[in-house]
Amino acid sequence: MDLDKPSVWGSLKQKTRPFLQNLSVKKTKKRSSKMVERKVRSLDRRLSVSVPDMLKVETLTEEEMTYSSTQVLSSCSPKSFSRSVVSVESRSTSVRLAGEDWPWAPQQVMRTEVSVTHPDTQDVGSPASEGRRKSSDDLFELLQSTRLSPALTDEGAEYPCGEMDLDSSISSQIFDDQMALEEANDCLGDLPSPFAYLLTIHLKEGRNLVIRDRCGTSDPYVKFKLNGKTLYKSKVVYKNLNPVWDETVVLPIQTLDQKLWIKVYDRDLTSSDFMGSAFVALAELELNRTIEQVLKLEDPNSLEDDMGVIVLNLSLAVKQGDFKRNRWSSRKKRTSSKSSFMRSMRLSDSLRKNQLWNGLVTITLLEGKNIPGGGLAEIFILLKLGDQRYKSKTLCKSANPQWREQFDFHYFSDRKDMLDIEVWRKDNKKHEELLGTWQVDITALPMKQTNCLELPLEKHPGSLLMLIAVAPCTGVSISDLCVCPLGDPSERQQISQRYCIKNSFRDIKDIGFLQVKVLKAVDLLAADFAGKSDPFCVLELGNDSLQTHTVYKNLNPEWNKVFTFPIKDIHDVLEVTVFDEDGDKPPDFLGKVAIPLLSIRNGKQSCYTLKNKDLERASKGVIYLELDVLFNPVKASIRTFKPREKRFTEENRKFSKKILSRNVDRVKKITMAIWNTIQFLRSCFLWESTVKSVIAFVVFVVTVWSVELYMVPLALLVLFAYNFSLVTTGKVNNTQDAQESEKKGLIDRIHMVQEIIVAVQSILEEIASFGERIKNTFNWTVPFLSVLACLVLVAATVILYFIPLRYIVLIWGINKFTKKLRNPYAIDNNELLDFLSRVPSDVQKVQHAELKPYSSSSPIRKKRSAL
Repeated sequence: MDLDKPSVWGSLKQKTRPFLQNLSVKKTKKRSSKMVERKVRSLDRRLSVSVPDMLKVETLTEEEMTYSSTQVLSSCSPKSFSRSVVSVESRSTSVRLAGEDWPWAPQQVMRTEVSVTHPDTQDVGSPASEGRRKSSDDLFELLQSTRLSPALTDEGAEYPCGEMDLDSSISSQIFDDQMALEEANDCLGDLPSPFAYLLTIHLKEGRNLVIRDRCGTSDPYVKFKLNGKTLYKSKVVYKNLNPVWDETVVLPIQTLDQKLWIKVYDRDLTSSDFMGSAFVALAELELNRTIEQVLKLEDPNSLEDDMGVIVLNLSLAVKQGDFKRNRWSSRKKRTSSKSSFMRSMRLSDSLRKNQLWNGLVTITLLEGKNIPGGGLAEIFILLKLGDQRYKSKTLCKSANPQWREQFDFHYFSDRKDMLDIEVWRKDNKKHEELLGTWQVDITALPMKQTNCLELPLEKHPGSLLMLIAVAPCTGVSISDLCVCPLGDPSERQQISQRYCIKNSFRDIKDIGFLQVKVLKAVDLLAADFAGKSDPFCVLELGNDSLQTHTVYKNLNPEWNKVFTFPIKDIHDVLEVTVFDEDGDKPPDFLGKVAIPLLSIRNGKQSCYTLKNKDLERASKGVIYLELDVLFNPVKASIRTFKPREKRFTEENRKFSKKILSRNVDRVKKITMAIWNTIQFLRSCFLWESTVKSVIAFVVFVVTVWSVELYMVPLALLVLFAYNFSLVTTGKVNNTQDAQESEKKGLIDRIHMVQEIIVAVQSILEEIASFGERIKNTFNWTVPFLSVLACLVLVAATVILYFIPLRYIVLIWGINKFTKKLRNPYAIDNNELLDFLSRVPSDVQKVQHAELKPYSSSSPIRKKRSAL
């Protein structure tokens, strides 16, 4: 047996000694972290998360700074610094405080000095090395701003140097710091927040983009995506393969080990066509340096080799302020700080400019002159300004159409949108043809002045006459609750003064001012698979639309934003719709509420139950709003008797059996009301109730004998007063509760649709036949009936010439009331309808027409000739 061979226990002890030493280092570090955490909390006197605690910075002791410098570098530096070489130099010094007697021997304390060097520092003159040197200088300035001590105390302060190996302790500490970064944040007091970087993107332009529309152009817009989420969407540039966006956005970045995707789409009415994408690796960007990127668009599913490029500037910077105290406080405040930061970023100045318009472009479409083919086809006009579109009414077969319509567009002074005007012709076969286009530069037109433009067609004779006026627009804003316009008494008084009675005829279009406080929503519908939603609100008042920021992963979001609108019509309805953001897909509908402006109670916080898309049944969730409306009643009354504002052109409505059934029921209700009135008068003529008929006869005679023209509006006033008395007493309720329709099976739905279609078919046939019979009476379709109608009209002319109308109506009424008394078995009838029932309609004319034996119009002859 070899006596020099170590025992099993000795070899095991020798092998596990380094692991035991590393374990002791971790325990020491945890105890030190707890002491630091306890001391940090006792000095926590900051008023805000974004303001550093200067008291703590000044009173940090040497014991609190027992941190690893390599840990600071790995936490604060970008990924480009992870390849740096860290050299650690150690030196032993004895620490002894003056004026104190230590009962034990002075312990030796380990101090570390950190220096960062790049492997490629040999290229001193290269631009890349200068950029890296600048980035490293910025990083050390950030480290210096956190007030870290240049000499950091190691765990050796608690243990004598002879009890552990120095090299093994340092190497184990570096390894632990790299593998347990979150644990090391326990004792680091001042590190950046989860959004440690700000990426500034200046989207310039696109060049030679691909064609996606039939007309040989595209309507491109750009989306910036990070981790599958759309962070920003640019405006749409219509009909341009070399678009110029010139938009700037600032995005928060958490880590640099990800890619920023830039995707280009073509805007269509129904969907968006993909035009290519590119990406930028954030780790390759340099701090505090603006770099122009020319990104080539690619699409692996497309056959095009060259899809164009996107030009943009990128600048990455370290976010200053908003520091964390420790891991526990950061975890507690992570959700709130992230949401507040996203709100501030989403409502930054660059983003608000995309919503807030500062001008109004009023276009009055007058007439067309010598439009080619206008006498044979229908003419209409399309107007486009950015993503706003209008379509004029279609005029039938006129070479000089007269539209006399007015359209209002929102004008953004920071955009260079051109007004596109298109003239279209549509024939009887519904084929549309583009006759001409124009582009008008709105920025070149003078402000506050009406400009008369006569625009000639490009390839055809003819011209278009219109008026264009550009005027500034005020009253549109988005703000926080603390700076709402009507919250300031002086500003509220100024706005109230603007809409007082004495200013009724000053700026007649400025009717009023609306302020909406969007506070919060509760118990929304969960639209995501995780049982959460990403809700945001869209506020619409006529054609005006504003949007809140998105609150992510929350069913009880709090927006706390204030929106203001100028009122163009006091009869408009404010629609507040809650959507769920769904990345690249269209947002999911969560709920909607419609509030007429005249029903608003100023200054009262109201809770509105969300409804479905049709605003008929309740949806899940409620929304809290506070509304204030100020308006001038004189201006509002004048505006009531003018045409309503046209809505922007939307997608074509699709057939819906539900809407068809609802409209048929509405027509039935009106028809039944008219029918009941007719039956009441008929019962009076037939003397079904003697008392009722006598009273009706006396009222008729007195009314006809003494009626004057001024009594007609007086009778309507009496009707208004009667209905008002019923409403005030509560006998009539104007608000009708939405009744939920019972669920029907497939067979019941099919029968319902068939009944509706048959009813609509019958009604349309009766209306068409009535009009055709009147036309055929004057067209001498049946000469006997036309001659008879002429004789009746001659007799009516003579009678009306010699006998006043009052006596004729009185004689007709007496005849109707006494007809039943004179002849109890007489059949009630209407002479005019009986006469028209004898006149054939156009369908009956074709059915009664006699075909000639060898007529060229015979369908059999046509079929044979075609063969």
